[in-house]
Amino acid sequence: MTDTLLVTGASGQLGRLVLDALLASGKVAPANIIATTRDTAKLDAYAKKGVTVRAADFDDPASLDAAFAGAGKVLILSTDALDRPGRRLAQHKAAVAAARKAGAKHILYTSMPQPDDSRVTFAPDHLGTEEAIKATGIPYTILRDGWYAENLFMSLPHALQTGSWYTASGNGKLAHITRADTAAAIAGALLSAGDESRTYTLTGTKSHTADEIAAIVSAATGKPLNVVHVTDAQLAEGLKAAGLPEGFIPTVVSFDTNTREGKIAMVTDDAEKLSGRKPTSFEDFVAANKAAFLG
Repeated sequence: MTDTLLVTGASGQLGRLVLDALLASGKVAPANIIATTRDTAKLDAYAKKGVTVRAADFDDPASLDAAFAGAGKVLILSTDALDRPGRRLAQHKAAVAAARKAGAKHILYTSMPQPDDSRVTFAPDHLGTEEAIKATGIPYTILRDGWYAENLFMSLPHALQTGSWYTASGNGKLAHITRADTAAAIAGALLSAGDESRTYTLTGTKSHTADEIAAIVSAATGKPLNVVHVTDAQLAEGLKAAGLPEGFIPTVVSFDTNTREGKIAMVTDDAEKLSGRKPTSFEDFVAANKAAFLG
């Protein structure tokens, strides 16, 4: 099997961290890494390190032939195209088809926890992509990424300012994992992928309820944070009043619904197995990012 590794979406936050982890591993030469992105200028720093940088646009399948040429293992990082139904799945299927056409020996994909039993609105995109990959008959690695701890930066800084965090997650638990720990696990999977097909779920080391999260954040920042439990409908009304585009409200609410129903409470050691290091604890993450939480 060729040891040329291809990473799609390489200029994004996760993609860059995966590239960094690959380069830091010392297990692959920069010249044997292909990094694809729509805007190659964003990866100039990696090109200077010897990484092969190529333009690729999942909305333009024809562009993928040259981009994927010569890749032995293809890592497809899921896109964030949620602006219209079907677009994201079509993008992913285009990438899967390109990997197959290029003669890839292994396909890796960043999915989400149990997409076959989830209340998250975009779960069908991930499930459909997993099915498309399996249909190729090519050995695969499905990396079901848990929720990033960094996602809390979108809600808790404001909540700390007001002193109240409105959530519909109830007593549901969630094991947040940092983006860096996720990237390290993905890089480990890419380096070790062989002829076998595997599915991993990447989570933090312990799951927490919203009340437990609030207590940890409050203790670290020294600011009170009261959790206000609301219904899905009330959360949707609040998000609308806050100015969130109506098209995204159902998706945001679905995160809390999914958590409340216990569909993302799982804790695994897959991230540690793949990366060779224990993921950052949630407490340590909060302490290290106190300034970000304080806004």
